[in-house]
Amino acid sequence: MLTEAAYAGPQGQNKPRLLVLVGPTAVGKTKLSLALAKDLQAEIISGDSMQVYRGMDIGTAKASPEELATVPHHLIDIHDPDHPFSVAEFQERARALIEEIHHRGRLPFIVGGTGLYVESVCYNFQFSEAGSDEAYRAAQEAYATEHGDEALHERLQEVDPETASRLHPNDRRRIIRALEIFHLTGERLSDRLRVQKKESPYELCIVGLTMDRALLYKRIEERIDLMLEQGLVDEVRRLLEQGYGKELISMQGLGYKEIITYLEGRCTLEEAVELLKRDTRRFAKRQLSWFRHMKDIYWVDVSDLANFSAHLQQIHAIIAGKLTYDR
Repeated sequence: MLTEAAYAGPQGQNKPRLLVLVGPTAVGKTKLSLALAKDLQAEIISGDSMQVYRGMDIGTAKASPEELATVPHHLIDIHDPDHPFSVAEFQERARALIEEIHHRGRLPFIVGGTGLYVESVCYNFQFSEAGSDEAYRAAQEAYATEHGDEALHERLQEVDPETASRLHPNDRRRIIRALEIFHLTGERLSDRLRVQKKESPYELCIVGLTMDRALLYKRIEERIDLMLEQGLVDEVRRLLEQGYGKELISMQGLGYKEIITYLEGRCTLEEAVELLKRDTRRFAKRQLSWFRHMKDIYWVDVSDLANFSAHLQQIHAIIAGKLTYDR
């Protein structure tokens, strides 16, 4: 195992070390990340675009308070649900945290499944402003309200199928922004991302978790059943009662939009749950597609659920071979 002293790094080392653990929802990132963080004296930076929101605990599958207390965690519960959290804000905050953690002599450790957010930090993406067109945005908002989010998503599919494949139809804000960039510049967001300079400012080790697809889907469905037992419906109802409307970015997230549909009487609970399970399976597929396009990932198949210790040892071996440290 690596120690805090080991991560002080050789004299003259300029690049901070950065460990990253990615993978689709329900693959088992939380359990492995906690074990790794303890072994490596690491501090976890959440790479999840939804876990930043206070009061949104069950639907975002946050670690329990007991788990969060075992190792330092960052970028969890930092905003109320009406805050429009963005990839640019995530990048800025994560970069500052990496520097702070590095100066403490500990290992910065990003854990999460929001591909663009994680990749933007790993490779220091530059988010050049394409400008804005408020009238165009308002027109797209009106179109989505009248015809539905799926129809808006189809518009993006026509001009930028690659970005459309990575965005959930419910993610109205990001879909409109991708359409706006194309409208203003004639360039697709996917092309802009592709030409980003994929050089990391960090000494980087990215580990990706994968598993048999049928097993992953089974775990997704079991997780959603557990969320319902834990009180997902009451969590969503409470947020609505607190004034957080369904139009918010946070309330468009998986688990929230579907339950809102039920609470509004537009479907049965059973129908909402089936829709949530279907949408989450599709989301996991998009996550895997995003990560498969990233470079530098060392993949670990965790399908054998009884072999946790072997998976942990395999990841330790990857880290030891990738990150330099004093032996």
